[in-house]
Amino acid sequence: MDTNDNTLNAINEGIAKYTVKDSVFTDLFKDKKYTLMLYKALHNEDNDVTEDDITPITLENVLMSNMYNDLGFSVKNKIFILTEAQSTWSVNIIIRMLMYLAETYHNYYMETNQVLYTSKKVDFPKPELYMIYTGERENKKNVISLTEEFLGGEESSVEIKVKVIFDGQKGDIINQFVEFTRVYNEQAKIYGRTRKAVIETIKICMDRNILKDYLAKREKEVVTIMMSLFDVEYNLKVYGDNIAKESKEEGRLEGRLEGGIMSMVKAYKKFGSSFSDTVKDISKEFNLKEEEAENKVKAIW
Repeated sequence: MDTNDNTLNAINEGIAKYTVKDSVFTDLFKDKKYTLMLYKALHNEDNDVTEDDITPITLENVLMSNMYNDLGFSVKNKIFILTEAQSTWSVNIIIRMLMYLAETYHNYYMETNQVLYTSKKVDFPKPELYMIYTGERENKKNVISLTEEFLGGEESSVEIKVKVIFDGQKGDIINQFVEFTRVYNEQAKIYGRTRKAVIETIKICMDRNILKDYLAKREKEVVTIMMSLFDVEYNLKVYGDNIAKESKEEGRLEGRLEGGIMSMVKAYKKFGSSFSDTVKDISKEFNLKEEEAENKVKAIW
């Protein structure tokens, strides 16, 4: 087994154990206490809901494609809420939400033994789709939709709308999660993506009463989760660098160069790198102008 295979296996292992199942966001909202807080942040008019009314419906495996969503839960089987946390802006979340929603309803009808091929009308819990966005807001929209983003506003038989939450209300669980990510970003600028940055983030957040109870109980797990994500990102970078190096060593023949770029882009995409970060690394590793690198990545992405 060569170096690239070893690195790829390490990435696969890290992705399976942590980035899909155990981000801080998913770990936080595995606890119904915090799921209820999230629901009340979204529906502050509903004071009657308790933890007993909440049922987890987070998908384990979407369409057998090894994609997992961040969080899904139902409330009294009347509302389905699917929520994703994103630090990189991508309207492709709309398509992913469509896939998650279809699978969620499929599971619901199977579990409740409702038959779709009879004349009796089945129950249909109301869907609500949210993206908690922790990146730079700039001119981002509060709601993104399938027809606007992908069909130029043309009417369609299918419409999906995702509400984007940038901050939440001061002190609520959404706001605390966003503040946690901001504190971490500040510490990462000082200490890099290191254990020191994670420890300082936890210390500062607890001092500021940001996710204090969660961090007090789960500090060790949070450190493990975040350090594991760093390991995945490092291995991914090494893997991409090795592909680029091998491609250049074989010569700058167009076919080989394109093959190296394609392999690197596919690896980056598979293991969660953002489009913009992929473009930057392709530009650097293959000595391409950023515009040329962007066009090549876009053709493969």
